[in-house]
Amino acid sequence: MRRSHSAFFLDINSMAITIAVDCMGGDHGPVVTIPATLEFLRRDVGSSVILVGREEVVRPLVSSAVAEFGSRLTLRHASEMVAMDEPVASALRNKRDSSMRVCANLVKDGTADAALSAGNTGALMAISRFVLKTLPGIDRPAIAGILPTHDGHVYVLDLGANVDCQPEHLLQFGIMGSVLVSVLEHRERPSVGLLNIGEEDIKGNGIVKQAGELLRDSGINFIGNVEGNDIFKGTADIVVCDGFVGNVVLKASEGLATMIAGGLKEEFSRSLLTKLAALISMPVLKAFKQRFDHRAYNGAGLLGLNGIVFKSHGSADAYAFRCALDRAAEAARNGLTDKIVSRMAAMTASTVSATATA
Repeated sequence: MRRSHSAFFLDINSMAITIAVDCMGGDHGPVVTIPATLEFLRRDVGSSVILVGREEVVRPLVSSAVAEFGSRLTLRHASEMVAMDEPVASALRNKRDSSMRVCANLVKDGTADAALSAGNTGALMAISRFVLKTLPGIDRPAIAGILPTHDGHVYVLDLGANVDCQPEHLLQFGIMGSVLVSVLEHRERPSVGLLNIGEEDIKGNGIVKQAGELLRDSGINFIGNVEGNDIFKGTADIVVCDGFVGNVVLKASEGLATMIAGGLKEEFSRSLLTKLAALISMPVLKAFKQRFDHRAYNGAGLLGLNGIVFKSHGSADAYAFRCALDRAAEAARNGLTDKIVSRMAAMTASTVSATATA
C-alpha cells in the first residue's frame, strides 16, 4: 500500500511492495512485459505485481505461473490500450480504461506502490499527471533517465517532458534528481551539475545563470556548470537541463552508440583477415558490449508526481524491462515520493526562515 508522508521515518526496506505493470505498452507488449515480470518476481521475493491489460491476452500467458507466485501475481483487466503513436489528448480523454490509466489509478488509490509502462511517453506523463497530480512545491514533473559514463552512469533530467523551463523548474529538477540518486544508489549527497556551454558562472543564457544561483543556495551538493563532454566523463552524478536539451542529448547519444556498433560490425566483416581479427577480439568486444549495454540503464523516473511512475524504453526486451522493474521497486521500497516531499518542505522552510531574518 502507498504510505502517507509521515511513514518516511519507518524502516521501509522491510516493507513488501506492489508494482502495477502495463502489460500492453511498448513496441512488443505482453511477449516482453510478462516474461520480464515473472523473472523479476523470481529475483525479488519481497515484491508483488499487478499485471494490467486485456485479460483474454494476459491470462493465457501467466496461467502456468499462478501456482509458482500465488498472491504475489494478480491480474487487473483493462479493456483499452494506448498506441505508441496515439495523440496525447486522445489517450487522456478517450481511453479511460486503458492499461496505462488503470496503472496510474492503482497507484493513486494505494493498491500499488509504483507503476511501470513501456508505452507512449507523452501519454504516460499526461495521464500520470492528471491522475496523480504533482507534489507540493513541484511545478512540473520531469523525466529522469540514465546514461552510461566512463566508469559508471549518470542521471540526466529533464529528458523531454518540459521544453521551456524557468530557473525555478531547473532548481526543482536538481532537488528531485538528488533525491532519486540518493534512493536508487544509496548515496547521501550525490553531486549535481547544471548543463551549460561552459564551466564559468558567466556562461549561458539568463535562465541557466539564474538557475545556477538558485542551485548554489539550495543546500544540495551542487558542483556548478558542466559541459556536454562532462556527461560521459561522469563529472556529476546528476546533470540538470531543460527537456529540449535533454532529449537532444539522449537521442544524439543513442544515435552515436548505434553508429559505433554498426561501424565496428562493418569493419570486422570486410575480409577474411578482419573476420579473424574479430574472432580474436571477441572477449574484448563482449566485455565492451556488456559494460555499455543500454538495456542495463533502462527505466526513467517520472519525478514530481504524487506517486511513483517509471517509464521503460518502448523497444525494450525482457532483460531491459526487468531492469526498469528493478528501479521502480527500489524507488518504492525506499520511499522516493516521501523523500522528495521532505526535501522540498525543508527547502521551503529554509527560504521562509532566511526571508524572515532578512
